[in-house]
Amino acid sequence: MPAHRHPTVQDQVALVEIDLTGELMIAAAAASEDRLSTDRIDELLHVVGVPRGEGVDRETSGPR
Repeated sequence: MPAHRHPTVQDQVALVEIDLTGELMIAAAAASEDRLSTDRIDELLHVVGVPRGEGVDRETSGPR
């Protein structure tokens, strides 16, 4: 029999991911361009100081 979780237990990681996804969706809907730039996505996801891969162009490396 599966264990039952208490109804107030929250997965904090999942809640953060849901919040960030919502922010991306709102920004994409409000954007005047077809796609959000990688810099704008990094800003929304609070990415700081992460080195980008050498020889990889994130703008053209496939769908997001």
